[in-house]
Formats: sequence, C-alpha cells, structure tokens
Amino acid sequence: MKIMDFDLDMFSLEGKNALVTGGNTGLGQAFSTALAKGGANVMAVGLDDDGGETKEMIEACGSEYKFMQADITKDGKCKAAVDAVVDEWGSIDILVNCAGISINVKDVTKYTRKEWDKMISVNLTAAFELIHESAKYMIEQESGKVINIGSLFSFLGGQWSPAYASTKHGIVGLTKAMCDELAQFNVQVNTIAPGYFKTKITEETRKNEERNKTILSHIPANRWGDKADLMGACVYLASPASDYVNGTVLTVDGGYLVR
Repeated sequence: MKIMDFDLDMFSLEGKNALVTGGNTGLGQAFSTALAKGGANVMAVGLDDDGGETKEMIEACGSEYKFMQADITKDGKCKAAVDAVVDEWGSIDILVNCAGISINVKDVTKYTRKEWDKMISVNLTAAFELIHESAKYMIEQESGKVINIGSLFSFLGGQWSPAYASTKHGIVGLTKAMCDELAQFNVQVNTIAPGYFKTKITEETRKNEERNKTILSHIPANRWGDKADLMGACVYLASPASDYVNGTVLTVDGGYLVR
C-alpha cells in the first residue's frame, strides 16, 4: 500500500462479523459497542443475558446483535460459538477474547489447585480454543483479526492472585505464538492490556479512599479509565488500518506502567 492509498475508510468495519466473549458485560460491552459503531455485526457470548441492554446499544448503531448463552469452558462450546457466527452471517472476521475471571485473592500458600484450574480454564484455555476454531475459517478466507484481552498483570507480578497474573502473562504468550503461525494467512493477532477502569468489579476498590488514592498516585493521567477509553483501540486492531500490526500488546492504562 502506498501513502496516498491510505484513507480513514481503513478504520471501517462495515460488512465484518465479530464474536466477543463476555461481550455483554463490563469492558466486553464496550468492545462490542465499539465494533458495532465501526459497522460490524456482533455476537456476544456470556453466562447470562443482560436483559437486552447490549442489544439495544448495538442495534442503535445500525448493526445486528445476537447473544449466545454458554459456558465457554465446557466441551464443544467454543466451537459452537464460532460456528454460530458463521451460520448467522457467513463469516467470522473478528474475535475478541474478553471473557475472564479473577477469584479468591489470597496468600499463595492457601491458593488451591481447584481455584488455579478454574482460572486457567476460563482465562487461557478457552481463549486458545476460540482462536483454534476461528482460525479454521480465517485461514480459508485469508483474513481475520484476533484481539486478546490482557491486563497490567500481563507485565506485573500477581501478589495474592498467582493464577490471574499467570493467565494474563499467558495471553501475551498465546498472542505471540498465534501471530507467528497465522500472520502468513493475513490474520492479525494482538492483545489489548487495560489498566484500572471504572467497572462494577472495581467499585469497592474505588470507594476505599486509601486504596483509590494509592492507585491514582500511580497513574500519570490521574484518573481511572472509562470504558469508552478502550473503544478506539478495539476498532483500530479490528480494522484494515492495523493489517501490519501483529503480535503486539497495546496498553490502555493512562500511563500506569511508566511510573
């Protein structure tokens, strides 16, 4: 592509079809909405529907929305989700691996194998399976975008949450491994690593004056992220504008990691 061939239409997602795990809650809802605003149809996968809130947001953007209720850690569910997108719209062009959990923060000597296995299953194994199934279609069509969702704990230690930090480091490793294999087929695999964002999960932390002050002191932007702060990064990595961006980690953290 030559310089003068570039235009802002390269950020368009018109005609694209996306699968977003955890796409109807929290940060996943922002990713789903961003893709819809770009023009993509969106299928969200989650344990529970949200009563139609995400559907209303997506359809207000002029895109189609479907919800699949499924536990992606169960056998066959990842394949079923990917196949459902293709059956509904004819292709899967974008995969966002957003579903994740962080449970039972405790001393490593008290952290159990059962807790470890659950975290690995949701945060890492399911992501691998979804890429595995999506790649079958993306290789054949010679195009595709995979966006994995990491964390600041893709870079930092995981005091009191060894499994969470391990899975988020693992997501970055998975991104690089899949990039190395899929780039030759014009499939780009990247990670977005969000910092501290205002969500229901972080509500109690934000209400804790001392903890909130400590976190803000580490963020040069001096504020928690809003979910909308992630939307531009998602559209960019899902669009043709990022066709030569592969195997990278895009941090959206207000500068947390530099301080």
